[in-house]
Amino acid sequence: MSELGLCSRREADEWIARGWVRVDGKVVSELGTKIYPSQKVTVERQAAAEQSKRVTIIINKPMGYVSGQAEDGYQPAVVLIKPENRWPEDPSPELFHPTQLRSLVPAGRLDIDSVGMLVLTQDGRVAKHLIGETTEVDKEYLVRVEYTKPGKLPDSDLKKLNHGLWMDGKPLLPAKVRWQNDDQLSFTLKEGKKRQIRRMCEMVGLKVVGLKRVRIGKVKLGDLPVGQWRYLRPDERF
Repeated sequence: MSELGLCSRREADEWIARGWVRVDGKVVSELGTKIYPSQKVTVERQAAAEQSKRVTIIINKPMGYVSGQAEDGYQPAVVLIKPENRWPEDPSPELFHPTQLRSLVPAGRLDIDSVGMLVLTQDGRVAKHLIGETTEVDKEYLVRVEYTKPGKLPDSDLKKLNHGLWMDGKPLLPAKVRWQNDDQLSFTLKEGKKRQIRRMCEMVGLKVVGLKRVRIGKVKLGDLPVGQWRYLRPDERF
């Protein structure tokens, strides 16, 4: 079901448990049931209705918050999802309800010392689209840097940031890295290894002094203030 793009694996388990999944017209009640490619999988209308109620939220994460579970005394960004932190200019007609916090998980990570766009979602399809193994969604970051060697960063090292660096024993995918101004680079990546940008910069003698994610796919952070959040609009697609 996940491979067909119908839902996430967690949702599939839930739907099967509720009797909402049929194979060739027969209700499937056992988790992990194997089926053949020729068989037809259908889901009840209740599943689609429940899925449509699941929200996706964009937050401008401040420094000092972790993306997922609380760790080392730091709070997760989800604690900021409350009515008083909603962006007053949010154009979405969606009304906040505490049930929207259930199963609201980050679709991707953003380091504790980084700020900017973080996506939290209840929709397994969104999570898979953004962080699945085959995702093609790119992410853009603005990175303020200091060069730790004499002079300026050589063009050859800027080319390495675009393509040619290795990390954890594997070559990194091609990136788009360019100067925005004298001390700020724009990074556009299609992968997200742990502290990838900071480690890439270290390899060429750059020290990161500020990192902000400003775009995920086609959705931009825009004017959303730090610490505030908004709903993903129905017309927006990553």
